[in-house]
Amino acid sequence: MSRTFGVIGGDRRQAELAQLLAGDGHSVCTYGLDRWKPVGADTLDRAASAGVVILPLPLCKGDGVLNCEEGAVPTADLFRRLRPQQRILAGQVRPQQRREAEALGLMVEDYFLREELAVANAAATAEGAVQTAMEQLDQTLLGMECLVLGFGRIGKLLSCRLHGLGARVTATARRPEDLAWIRAYGYQALETGKLDGHLSVFGAVFNTVPSPVLGGPLLRQLPADCLLMDLASVRGIETAEGGPEVLWARSLPGRLSPRSAAAAIRDAVNYILLEE
Repeated sequence: MSRTFGVIGGDRRQAELAQLLAGDGHSVCTYGLDRWKPVGADTLDRAASAGVVILPLPLCKGDGVLNCEEGAVPTADLFRRLRPQQRILAGQVRPQQRREAEALGLMVEDYFLREELAVANAAATAEGAVQTAMEQLDQTLLGMECLVLGFGRIGKLLSCRLHGLGARVTATARRPEDLAWIRAYGYQALETGKLDGHLSVFGAVFNTVPSPVLGGPLLRQLPADCLLMDLASVRGIETAEGGPEVLWARSLPGRLSPRSAAAAIRDAVNYILLEE
């Protein structure tokens, strides 16, 4: 069934998403994506009038501000342009934005809560992390001691890809069952909160935990040339003046594999609309 979509804000993922939806035969209007020249670029009001409005992943890039390249759009202002009868979809919706929408009688559905999308995004993030590491390092991952902080979706997939390239993988977790799975996969296991004294051997550290796990004295235990990459939505590797440089590699799917990331969002949106 043909629908009218408004794709508002975001990065190249949303531009590719607009192309995919148009290719499926839908009417698509976009706002805030002129940098990538998507189909149907128009005004904010026009895009916000569509039957299905798709907002970015993540929804916000700051407190109360839409994740949009074309200027600051307060989410409260955007929601006032929408109507309760519209389907409004967004990724990683914060409590503040949910309250803003509900106060106007709007329901914002979080498409990033779909497990199939979260897994696809984790796979793209893990692949992008490996690509970025290979570009940053002056040696191969083969034989390198690599530490993956956290063993959630991204941690599992990243550990697998590093191991496949011949790296010596150590992964961390807090729960005993996750530590057991790490050992079962053939990796070395460390408790996330007990890293002291175990860090001097690593050539690369990848954080996937969205809370502080590595900083201060622990950072000083790492080799001076260790690659530090933070993949979490909230920094987990604390930095200090004069300390080692940390590469904060957020939104890798949007930068390195936007077409695949867009296809995963399109599929999640289709499942949501089919289930209505």
